[in-house]
Parts: sequence; structure tokens; C-alpha cells
Amino acid sequence: MSDGPARRGPGEPWGGVSPFSIKTKLGALVIIAVLITTGLSMIAVRTQTELRFITVFSMIATLLITQFVAHSLTAPLDEMNAVARSISHGDYTRRVRDNRRDELGDLAGTINLMADELEAQDQQRKELVANVSHELRTPIAGLRAVLENVVDGIAEADPETMRTALKQTERLGRLVETLLDLSRLDNGVVPLRLRRFEVWPYLSGVLKEANMVSSARGGMASGSGSHTRTDVHLHLDVSPPELTAHADPERIHQVVANLIDNAIKHSPPHGRVTVKARRGAHAESLVLEVLDEGPGIPRSDWHRVFERFNRGAVSRPHGPGSDGGTGLGLAIARWAVDLHGGRIGVAESDRGCRILVTLPGQPSVPS
Repeated sequence: MSDGPARRGPGEPWGGVSPFSIKTKLGALVIIAVLITTGLSMIAVRTQTELRFITVFSMIATLLITQFVAHSLTAPLDEMNAVARSISHGDYTRRVRDNRRDELGDLAGTINLMADELEAQDQQRKELVANVSHELRTPIAGLRAVLENVVDGIAEADPETMRTALKQTERLGRLVETLLDLSRLDNGVVPLRLRRFEVWPYLSGVLKEANMVSSARGGMASGSGSHTRTDVHLHLDVSPPELTAHADPERIHQVVANLIDNAIKHSPPHGRVTVKARRGAHAESLVLEVLDEGPGIPRSDWHRVFERFNRGAVSRPHGPGSDGGTGLGLAIARWAVDLHGGRIGVAESDRGCRILVTLPGQPSVPS
């Protein structure tokens, strides 16, 4: 491992000292060897020194210079080989010194970049396994406790007990379905079914479904957890009313449902969640906003809110009646938006949190 100068990215221009390539160095070696031999031959002619001594001196000088150049070329290759072997064995912490100003320096930078990416992926894999294990254990433990109480005679198998067991089973099912969605995302096997639709009736149906599910079952199955918030008011604002969009309605349903679910969880008692829809810059493109009146998201966490299993770091992040979710809802929303080639992110807001979604709509056809 090296604590040397800061690494540069592969392909970035070298600044500072001697930007000589390996070809230049080898060419210089040949020229120097010829000059040494020629110079010693001229000295031998003028001083009448025997040719065999000149030949020996010339060979020694050339070998010493060649050895120096060869060592400068093979030493970093040996180091790269050692680092590559460590990476193949699962050690992603070692790095190659990349303070050279030639092709080997470029190769060292590329190896270090590869090691950084592999280390990040390995860390994400470990976190994924740990988080999934934790999320699966919670509903399974709750379901097991309910069933053990029924079997041991501590609790009766009445409708209320069965509803508790059903709630844990549904949470487990939602988590498994969400993980399957993420698996399809990683494997790239989710096709888009794009079509034109009217935004107002579509979003109105999504909000109506959210209200109905919340009232009838005391929770919303949205892929990111469930809430029992019936005090939060949902408001729809579409302008113009005849607005249309070109997208996959099923995937956009995932986006809006998860954003509403997340907004409700973070809303204060009797708060308000607003869904806005506006026309985008291109034909049948769409700009969606979901705003809540909660504590908001610190700017330092804006880039992390769409990471898998991220639940935020604000104090008391979830409203009354929320189970906290799995931290997968916003990751699913980002996935669906990315499939459309759109953008999703946290935007400036005077109050609460404002999530902005931009969908590109129908691609323009060149005339």
C-alpha cells in the first residue's frame, strides 16, 4: 500500500516532470549505448588503446545502463502483479504506487481505480446481506411469536391475532417482492411498456388507491414498508388538467406510490402531502413533485436518500403508526425513473422535503 502523492485518474494528462513514455526511454537507451560505443572507439583510435579494453568498457557501461532502465520498468510490474494477486484473493485494500509519468503510471492508475470499485462493490454486497438478513428476521420473528402464543394457548386464534400474523406475513411478502424487483433491476430483465396516458385521472387513481388501502387495512403496501397514517391529507395538483405523458404507467405507479409512502411517514400529525404534475421541456415529457411538511432532509444527505436500505438520519424520522419501512422504496423509485432515462432527486424547499422527478417523454423524431 502506498501513502504517496494523490492518484490521478487514468487518461488524465501528466503535469510536472519528464512525461517520457516507455518507447522514448527504450529509444534513448539504444542511442546512449551507440554513443558510448562510438565515443570509446574514437578514444581508442586517438590514444592507441587496444580494442579489447574498449570493447569490455563499452559492454560494462551498456549493461549497467540497461540494468538500471530494466529495473525501473520491471519493479512496478512486480508490484502490480502482487496487488493483482491480492485482489484475486479478495483483498481490495492494496494499491499500486502511481507516481510514474509513463504508460506504467497509467496502468497503475487503472488498477487502483479497479480496486476502488471492487472494494466498494464488496462493501455494498456485505451491507446488502446484513440488511436483508435483518429485514427478514424482523417480520419472521413477529410471525413466529404470534404463532407460538396460539400453539401454547397463551393467545386465542381470534381475528385480531390472525390480523397481526397476516400483517407480518404481508410485510415479509412486500420485502421479498421488493428484493425481486431489485434483482430484476440488477439483471436488466425489466422491459418498459411505454404508452401515452392522461396524467390527471392516472394520478388521481394512485392517490385514491393510497387513501382506500390506508383506510381499509390500516397500511399501504408500497414496497418500502407500511404505515397506519390516516391523518395525513393527500392533495393533487395537475396543470394543465388535460396534461398527457408518455411512459410506463406501472413503473410510474411504483415511483409515485413509494414517494407518497415516504412523504406520509415523515409528515407531522394532520400534515399535507402534495403531488404536482407539470409539462416538461419535450413532447409528452413530465415533471412530478412530491412535497411533504415533515422535517426535511439535510443537504449533506441528499445524495444518499436513494441508496438501498437508507432510512435517513433525522431525529424521529417516521411518523406515528409507521414501522420504519425497509429503506428500499426510494431505491425502487430511482430504479424506475432510471429505466425511463429520467432524473430523480431532492430539490430545494421552504418547508419539508421536495422530491423532483423528470421523465423525458416521447423521443423526438428527426425530420
